[in-house]
This record gives sequence, C-alpha cells and structure tokens, in this order.
Amino acid sequence: MTDSILERKINSWLHPPFDQKTIEAVKKLFLDELQLKDAFYKDLEFGTGGMRGIMGVGTNRINKYTLGKNTQGLANYLNKQLRNTQIRVVIAYDCRHNSQSLAQIVAEIFSANNIEVFIFKELRPTPQLSFAVKYLKAQCGIVLTASHNPPEYNGYKVYWEDGGQIVPPQDGEIMAAISKLEYSDILFEADQRKIHILDQKIDEAFWQTAVEAASIDQKRKENFKIVFTPLHGTSVTALPQVLAKAGFSNVHIVAAQKTPNGDFPTVASPNPEEPAALEMALEQAEKIEADIVIGTDPDADRLGIAVRDENQKLVLLNGNQTMLIMTYFLLKRKEENGQINQRQAIASTIVSSPIIRKVARHFGVHLFETLTGFKWIADAIKKNPSLEFIGGGEESYGYMVGSKVRDKDAITASLLICEIGTWCANNKKTIFGLMQECYQTFGFYQERLIALTKKGAEGSEEIDAMMRTYRENPPEAIAGLKVLTIADYKTGIETNRFNGQTTKLKLPQSDVLIFKLENDGQIALRPSGTEPKIKFYLSVNKPYDATLNWNTQVDELEQKLDTIQKALAI
Repeated sequence: MTDSILERKINSWLHPPFDQKTIEAVKKLFLDELQLKDAFYKDLEFGTGGMRGIMGVGTNRINKYTLGKNTQGLANYLNKQLRNTQIRVVIAYDCRHNSQSLAQIVAEIFSANNIEVFIFKELRPTPQLSFAVKYLKAQCGIVLTASHNPPEYNGYKVYWEDGGQIVPPQDGEIMAAISKLEYSDILFEADQRKIHILDQKIDEAFWQTAVEAASIDQKRKENFKIVFTPLHGTSVTALPQVLAKAGFSNVHIVAAQKTPNGDFPTVASPNPEEPAALEMALEQAEKIEADIVIGTDPDADRLGIAVRDENQKLVLLNGNQTMLIMTYFLLKRKEENGQINQRQAIASTIVSSPIIRKVARHFGVHLFETLTGFKWIADAIKKNPSLEFIGGGEESYGYMVGSKVRDKDAITASLLICEIGTWCANNKKTIFGLMQECYQTFGFYQERLIALTKKGAEGSEEIDAMMRTYRENPPEAIAGLKVLTIADYKTGIETNRFNGQTTKLKLPQSDVLIFKLENDGQIALRPSGTEPKIKFYLSVNKPYDATLNWNTQVDELEQKLDTIQKALAI
C-alpha cells in the first residue's frame, strides 16, 4: 500500500459515518506513527478460525465498524442466496471485553436487514453455538470470540447451517459481498421485534447431546476425582453441568479462575497449550490427590489435560497425545462391540501427528486428513454423509466427538476423557498406560511446535519472505534426514525429491509446506491464520521399547527434535 492510499484510508475515518468517539480515537493514533500504520495498513480478513484481531479503531482492528461491515455484507449475501426464506441467525459471545456489546450490534444489524436473530442471554461456549445452529434449523451462526488469544484480541466466527464454519468458495463469496460495501452502507437501526433471547432449553439440549455423545454406562464415576479450570472463560456455564448429568460428582473447580473475566488475571495466556496456564489447577490437584486436571480456553473449544504417569506424577498431555488416546479408545470400543464395518471415519489435520494414519489403517476406517482448522473437518463430514463420524482432532488441543457439534468441542471431549479415565480405573489401567499401549502398537511419535511471532506490517513481510525462501530453496536433508517429498499446498503439488515426479494434492490451496523425511518424520511450515506468527511443526518417531524407561525414550526423541530445530535455526 502506498503512503498516499494509506493516508486517504486513515483520513476517511475522521468524518461521518464514523461517530465522534471513533474519530477522536483515530486522532490520538497520530501521536504514534507505527500504531497508526498498523491499525490501517490492511483490512482484517477471514483466516483459519474466522476473523480475529486487536480491538481498537482502524480497518485492521476489531470494532463496531469492521464487524458491522462484515455483518452487513453477510446479511446481503444471505438475503440474496435465500431470498424466499425467512432467514434465522444464531449469535453467541464469550467473556472477552466488548464481546457482549459487539454481539448486540451484530444482532441489531441482522435485524435491520429483516433477518430473525436468536442470541444467547449470557456468554456461552463456541461449541454450543455450533450445536445451536443445527438444533434451531438456522442458516447461519456467529460467535464473538478470540479463542485463546491475549486479552486485547477479539474475533468473529461465521458458521453455516450444518454447524461448521464457512469454507471456500463460500467465504470468498461473502468477502466479495463485504468488499462492495462502504461503511455508510451499514444498517445499524435495529428492528427489536426480530431479536429473540435464547433460554435454558437450548443449554439443556446441548448438555444432553454432549452426554449422549461421550458418556459410558459404567460404575464408580463418583470415585474419579477431577480438577477443572475454565481459565476465566465460558466452559463454567456447561462443563460442570455435563459432568454432573453423566454421573461425575467429584469435580473441583479452581476457585480463582472460575469467574469469567476478559483480563484473564491469573494467567499470562488463557491458552491450555501453555503449561503455565494450568499451574494453579495442577497445584490444587496435587493437594487433593486428583486423578485428572482439565483446563479449557476462554471459548471452550480447546482443552488441556494432565494425568498421572507410571510414578503417579501429574504430567501434561499434548494435543496429539490427547487426540490419539481419544480416537484409539473410541475405535477400540467399536471394534470390541463388533461395530467396525468400513463405514466409519475419523479425522486429523496435515500438521498433526502422522500416527493417526496408522490408527486409521489398523482399524480399517476412513481418515479425513484436512487442512488446519476444524472447519475443514466439518466440511469433510458434510461431504461424506454416508459415513459415521467417530471423532477427530488436531495438534492444537482440539477434539470433536461424533458429528452433532461441528467444531472442536472441549465440553464433550472433557467428558470423554473422564469416561476413559474411569474405564481405565475399573479395568486396572490408566490413561497414561493406554497412551503407552498406543505407542507400542503404532510406534512412539513425538512432536514439537515452534511458533515465531512477527508483528505488524514488517512482521507479515518477514513471514512471507521465510515461506518464499523455503519454497525456492528447499533443503535436500534436514539434520541428516533426507527430504523424501515436498508438499506445497499453495501450488497444490507434491514433489518426489528423488525422481522429480509430481502429484496433485487433493486439498484446497493453503500457504503450507510439508517436508516428509526418512523414517516417517515430518516438518510442516505455515503462517498462523489467527495470530502474527509462523509455525513449524516437527514430528519424529521410533519403535516403542517396553523394556526401556519411559523418560529414556522421551529423551531420545527430544534429542532428535533438538537436532532438527537446530538445523532449521529456529
């Protein structure tokens, strides 16, 4: 963007239709040239998890005008596509600052466009929004959330009638409708007759659906001791109720993190991927000798888990391990009950652990291996209605049980891991031992995620340059391991490094590079769709040796990962 275009863009926000409060806030930004440029140098766009950004004034910020323009464009698109239908939209929001007020503005704009709006009266989990869209037979759903991002962020996710987030070409069509608009085109004047408040009936329906999807008829659930933290987020409105309905009464909530709070005052980051986020829960679990720790992010789509290892020490599971345990358990039960018939499917993503491919082959089920983001898993379910979807996840601490909810769902997944823990206890096993059983069967896989933060316009350019360098000069070997194939999802081509043969990739275009190494190793690179980061996903493995100490084997794999990370200079 040239300086003159940027200047015109900024100056346009100094006059109506922008309100006086917005105009004054833009004027203040002139005192900080870098902040001013960052607020306007681009328009927020839909990424992996919808639209997400820092709150504030400007085209690159979350505010009533950027969300208003999106909503107006979406309303125009809905009215054009469904012109003979009484359109229904469901809206939810999380604990973040401004989420409730922004959700109300979004509701008012839809109502001004003759669309019936059903909005939750209080904050609710993202998976409940996905469920509600299908349950209420709505055509669209919106949730105001920035998931696990820092407090200054907020976001806007769009769901379609199947309960899944929008995917191409629909997202592009909606963005095209938005791009045609001026801010003066936004209809802010509400028709209150078209705005309806959802009551507890929808809560109870969601709770019951979670119980039906993940609960097992078994004894001694009351003996399974659970420490749970919502990390100041929305799961407190659903998970305690779901656990109670399923028979789990020994639930201990971390009191200091129970109340929803957009500042997330007790953690540096409300992200269960970060070990520090679960420190308070782990301390409480040790004091009361709990069997498991569960922590969920603010909108309750991700979950972090800690279980007892072979020495009765609480250890954190990563997202790949959680996905492996849950998927294996669900399929093993199906197999034992004689219910595997080649008409089942599981799901994972291309940057997650390759071990899931072996799980699918072992049980003889279909594998949906998708791009990053549960919108792609939901899309795969929609495109394969003849298959029974069992469960699926990704490395970023998300899991989906069944297909009633079409997004990652920490509520149902939390219930499932508690059921697994109880089943293990009733059968003189442990969750940790079940994971070891998986590794003994499929090989011992270990993954590592390295995320490099690159903020602002310069950071975006740096990320682009890094991806371009790896595309134009791909390595022949990394840490002594030969690169066998290079899958470039931006060009849609996978290249064999030995014979030069190319294969067309089946997935949609995405800015992702995957180097497949010797011994089923894998390195994936992708810019984040929701944060100013570039991510490197490393995966190595070895045969599991039951005669060796667990930590000895982990150390061996960690050393392999260290060597690769050093070779990549990240």
